[in-house]
Formats: sequence, structure tokens, C-alpha cells
Amino acid sequence: MAEAAIQTICVIIAAKNAADTIGLAVESALREDMVSEVVVVDDGSSDGTDKAALASDDGSGRIKIISFERNRGPSAARNAAIAQSTAPLIAILDADDFFFPGRFAPMLAETDWDFIADNIAFVADPAALSSPARFQSRARTMSLVQFVEGNISRRGKPRGETGFLKPIMRREFIVGNGLVYDEELRLGEDYDFYVRALALGARYKVIEHCGYGAVVRGDSLSSRHRTEDLRRLFEADNAILSQSSLSADARAVITQHRDHIRDRYELRAFLDVKREAGKGGAIRHMLSRPGAIPAVALGIFHDKYDALRRSDAASAASLPTSPRYLLAGVPVGGS
Repeated sequence: MAEAAIQTICVIIAAKNAADTIGLAVESALREDMVSEVVVVDDGSSDGTDKAALASDDGSGRIKIISFERNRGPSAARNAAIAQSTAPLIAILDADDFFFPGRFAPMLAETDWDFIADNIAFVADPAALSSPARFQSRARTMSLVQFVEGNISRRGKPRGETGFLKPIMRREFIVGNGLVYDEELRLGEDYDFYVRALALGARYKVIEHCGYGAVVRGDSLSSRHRTEDLRRLFEADNAILSQSSLSADARAVITQHRDHIRDRYELRAFLDVKREAGKGGAIRHMLSRPGAIPAVALGIFHDKYDALRRSDAASAASLPTSPRYLLAGVPVGGS
């Protein structure tokens, strides 16, 4: 009985105007026997997200709804949910994603972890995939350096950052280390949270078994980030870099990630000024920031090159007709 109590999970769902998708997310969480709580935070929605979430209640008494009067962002929503929950394990579920049946058992079979994540299937239509491919549940430990390296996107490759992983987290580690999500961040808040946890010594394991379904949408929140969001994200890296306890390898890779995000920020800032103040204003902006000229010039070149290659057909094809998996697992029966 004590072991069962240790294994119970609180699923946290931050939701903004997610009435069309929240039902599937809630139902997939309540379907799992190991889930003792589902906390939905309606982050200032105007479409009845809270009512849609309640409509998926299975009568077990496990669901709780927290409603913000105004939008405060995913970090504030997650902090509020963690504070209101009691289960010893915490799992994050995005409001437009879902769990495959039986997600948690392979993860909880592993030992010696503070965070543990599984594979993700990226799908365009959840109804078209009742179960994911079966991979061996091979486990590996992920270091801070490996995690950050996995969050530096590469041109010409499908996005697959390790920050997309949705681990189960031990409340004891989070609370014991005073970890909270940075409420200034509306982009990369998971990345920042996990990097700070790893810097504090968190044991992060990953298995290749797939239990999480991520729905690919062209209008996701992450695709609508603001220029300011990029600035705050590279400043979050700067805050981590201020820690004297970081190893040289960790410091080098976090610096690389910071510079990658800062280059994206400089391009977006330049384009903002050009749109608002015209070419003359953009030139003056760049003259005031000569160090940003290489990043902006290269970014413009890449954007134009991509535009030449892009077509309506290619854009439509970007939504997968079959699932794509974040981790390259070994199929069951393979070697």
C-alpha cells in the first residue's frame, strides 16, 4: 500500500482557449490508474475551457479546475497547479496533447531518477493513431550538457528538441530545491526549468517507449512567440551562466544555446524595427548594434533561401500523415 502511494501522479494541464482539445487531454489523464489528481489551470480563457474540462470528468473526484481571471502564462499556471496538488509525482500535459493508454508503467518501472521522460509521437490527427509504435524501453541517463545540446535546433532537420520531453518529476526534488517555473518566460519555460534542475544535480532518465502524443498544429503557442519572449529566454540562460558551480562543458554548451537564441532575437528585433520605422529606421537600428549585423544578415539570407524553396504543397506536407517520433528507438523485436 505504501508503494502504491509513492507511485501516484498529479497531471498538470495549463490551458488557454483550449475548449476544442482539453477534453481529450483530460480523458487520457483520467484513464491512467496511477493518476490520483488532474489539475487544470484555465489561464484566462474566453472560450469555456474550464467547462469543457469539467465535461470530461469521470466522476472519480480526481479533477480540479483553477481559473485565472487574466492570462498569466504557462509558468504561472504550472506553479499554481503544483502548489495546489499533493501527489508525490508530477507530470505535465499540454492542453492539446494526450497520453497513450498505459503510459506510466514503463517509466515507473525504472529506478534512480528525479525526472524521467519517455518518447513522443508527433501526430496531426490523434483519432488516426490509437496506439504508437512499440519500442524497447531502453533507458539512459541524460546529462545537463546532453540536454542543452539537444535544444539547439538544426536547419534542415525536423524540430526535435529535448525540451519537448514531458518527464515525470519527483515533488520531493522540486520542493526540496525551491524550484519554480520562471513566470517571466512564455517561451522555453520547460527548457529553463529542466536546465536549472540538472544544474542542481537532478538525475534525468529517458526511455524510448512511447506514451505521449503531441498534436502538431500550425497555430501552436510556441509558433506565435514574441520578440520579447526570445529576449527573456536568452537572459534566462545568462542567469544560469552566473552560477559559479557549472562545469566548463556545461558553461560552454549553455553559452552556445544562449547565442543561438540571441541571434534569433536580433533578427526578429531588426524585422520589428523595419516594419514599424521603415528601412531608414532599420539601418539606424543596426548601426547602433554592430555586433548583431552578422546574425541579422545570416538570418535574412536563410529566410529568403527557405522562401524560395517553399511552396503551398510543401507547407501542407509539413503536417505529418504518419507519426514522427522524437527519439529513435529500437522496435520491439529489433536489436
